[in-house]
Amino acid sequence: MVASMSGTNRSVTPILGGPVVVLVAPQLGENIGFAARAMLNCGLTDLRLVRPRDGWPSTQAQAAAAGAREVVDHVRVYDTTSEAIADLGHVYATTARRRDLEHVVVTPQGAAQEMRAHQEAGERVGILFGAERSGLGNDDVALADAAITVPLNPAFSSLNLGQAVLLVTHAWFQSADDTPPRERADTGEPLAAKEELVSLHRHLEQELARARFFKVEANRPAMARSLRVWLTRSAPTSQEVRTLHGVITALTGYRLDGKRRGQRRTSEQDEE
Repeated sequence: MVASMSGTNRSVTPILGGPVVVLVAPQLGENIGFAARAMLNCGLTDLRLVRPRDGWPSTQAQAAAAGAREVVDHVRVYDTTSEAIADLGHVYATTARRRDLEHVVVTPQGAAQEMRAHQEAGERVGILFGAERSGLGNDDVALADAAITVPLNPAFSSLNLGQAVLLVTHAWFQSADDTPPRERADTGEPLAAKEELVSLHRHLEQELARARFFKVEANRPAMARSLRVWLTRSAPTSQEVRTLHGVITALTGYRLDGKRRGQRRTSEQDEE
């Protein structure tokens, strides 16, 4: 059964696990919920809180999590950051870039690759996020092995807690995603063979020549070649090629073999 929330499908096997997310001194329950939702979007489920201002559990957090029960139902609360990361082997602190920062600084994408390597080596990994207003304090950052900084507009780089969690955890998720950057819709129809594309291009070029599209004959080879590249790059199916043949015939009145078909041409075309 598909849940009513857009983008949620409980019938598929969820992707779960990933690094631990530690929110240090979060202020609003809603922001904890937004962070939990972002985590589950990216397959992370281990959320730990350090001194949440409004306490825990939080009805506001549960509402804002929009069904991310795998995360909010298993939240653990700690008094100190040290306790929250005690079982982790490698920790990253998210922070704005500062000149006094002594840590190695990585982007979310760079951190994602490193975290996967650490996990493959059997180390548990965690990511620290600071409070909404002030971020992580120096003592918390000092506990981390490296700092994650998101490259943003230097004149306006402020993020809310949910945004920060989503950006970093999405980089983690994407580092293992094999979705192609561009994917053709699967219509079930076979792609046109090269001979079909050559035939279509010939038909189109003939009718363009008949309509005096190639006003300068010396430019015709280059223009025709550009059209051929465009048709090939579009990767039409056999049915789409047949449709395009039909479109050309309907517009011109001439079949591929050059014989007239159907309706009478205009007087100008008849004179041709």
